[in-house]
Amino acid sequence: MSAPPVADATLRRPRIAVVDYGAGNLVSIDQALGRVGGDVVVARDAEALRDADALVVPGVGAPAPAMDRLARRGLVEPIVEWIAGGRPYLGICLGLQLLFEGSDEDGAKTLGIIPGRTTLLSGAPTLPHIGWNQVDRVRDHPLFDGVRPGADFYFVHSYSGSPSDPDMALATTTHGATFVSAVARDNVVGVQFHPERSGTDGLRLLRNAVELLRAGAWAAGCEPAGVA
Repeated sequence: MSAPPVADATLRRPRIAVVDYGAGNLVSIDQALGRVGGDVVVARDAEALRDADALVVPGVGAPAPAMDRLARRGLVEPIVEWIAGGRPYLGICLGLQLLFEGSDEDGAKTLGIIPGRTTLLSGAPTLPHIGWNQVDRVRDHPLFDGVRPGADFYFVHSYSGSPSDPDMALATTTHGATFVSAVARDNVVGVQFHPERSGTDGLRLLRNAVELLRAGAWAAGCEPAGVA
């Protein structure tokens, strides 16, 4: 009798839990992740995280009501424990801002994963900052493999996270003053822009994320490296 075929790990669809806490429409990010090879499950409670390979926290809006909704759904501690356990996390827009210790927007105490605060964009010619803007990488990272240097991504925000440790910055963007538009360290990645609304380059970034999960290389890919 012949042995059963061995599944090709490169064809596996990583299971990605996208947290739904009432902070925006999830259709675009769900569809984009599915399009690039992810198996998406919408997570409205901690149970939905059980068999996931990665956790994605998207969202727009203010941090205080977002934290309240996460708390009501029993998701604050599971998210903190997920990250502390070294498991892959991708924060998008508000999902990045919530990683910091607190926000100047409404005084909210946030998750406290990244030392630093979310602050108002300095010297911005318009607020909110809405539309396409250039993302300049400050170091290499596999999440940006195949993405054009200085590619434009889509933003909708008035605040941005300011990490205490500048080595956490992965990319910056200028709207008035320059702000950190992407961070990465260990298993944590966050982007201030919306890759799901950023055309070809945004899809490429999400595809890279799925491929890192397939290869089991997410955390290795997130270690700070040399300047690009």
